[in-house]
Amino acid sequence: MADFPGILGRYPGTRMRRNRRYDWSRRLVAENVLPPADLIWTVFVRPGNGETEPVLSMPGVERVSPDVLAKRTKEAYALGIPAIAIFPHTPPELKTPDGGEALNPDNLVCQAVRAVKDTVPEMGVVCDVALDPYTSHGQDGLVHDNYVVNDESVEVLCRQALNQVAAGCDVIAPSDMMDGRISALRLALDEAGHDKVLLLSYAAKYASVFYGPFRDAVGSASSIGQGDKRTYQMDPANSDEAMREVALDIDEGADMVMIKPGMPYLDILRRVKETFAIPTYAYQVSGEYAMLMAAGERGWLDGERALMESLLGFKRAGADGVLTYAAVRAARVLNG
Repeated sequence: MADFPGILGRYPGTRMRRNRRYDWSRRLVAENVLPPADLIWTVFVRPGNGETEPVLSMPGVERVSPDVLAKRTKEAYALGIPAIAIFPHTPPELKTPDGGEALNPDNLVCQAVRAVKDTVPEMGVVCDVALDPYTSHGQDGLVHDNYVVNDESVEVLCRQALNQVAAGCDVIAPSDMMDGRISALRLALDEAGHDKVLLLSYAAKYASVFYGPFRDAVGSASSIGQGDKRTYQMDPANSDEAMREVALDIDEGADMVMIKPGMPYLDILRRVKETFAIPTYAYQVSGEYAMLMAAGERGWLDGERALMESLLGFKRAGADGVLTYAAVRAARVLNG
């Protein structure tokens, strides 16, 4: 056993299967646990009252109006889920090149935040900061001469964040990947008297194919067209670059960081958690969710067990929590 210092034992005296024999003993020696408190429920809102609409590329997920979301949030909170993350399906007629609807104090996100806080004030509310749900071109920032500009975009993102906080948002989560946006947001929030608002940075967000169903859900797929986001989101080939991104965001004032997507980037998640020991989250993105659910529907996988195994995998890799569209479903399983 010289290759494994600290690990003692030899067969047949040592039999690793002893601890696996019973359900109670397996639970007793489990190294990682996934409680509902480690889940953030990601949801989509649409206009109207009493409205629900299925997202065809995401089995089991619906766009719902703010009043319906508020009612469903009651169940989520009762199941032990501590926070939700809200994303809007902005009507096409409200989308503009500058994403001005993001600054509307009565936009869908702001309506939803108020509805949730009026119904379940104890529920934490996370708001995405990026312009892609609001821009006619589908990019996360402003576009000048066919290029997503950085500093001008950051200025608008700060105004968007202040708009969301005024509605009652607890956690600002910038997903845009513009340089310097964490320090700018922290300064803007603090100067406006919102020094208690948390910053959850999408610190390592990759230019991934796994976002496809999300773009269907928020209506940006048709807007982005043949364009892409590789000039600001990360190259899937890079790992060391992710560490620099995370280090910069921590230095700029991030309270928590996120790795996105989740499952294809477990190595990044592990490196970040071991290096920085900061609260670190994984986002089980729409493509990951859709694959699991579709395989379950077709009987290719036991969908429920596959879901729970994938979520536990994030915990084992170092995640303090997971953003997932399946949070309510998973919480029901965890609550028996």
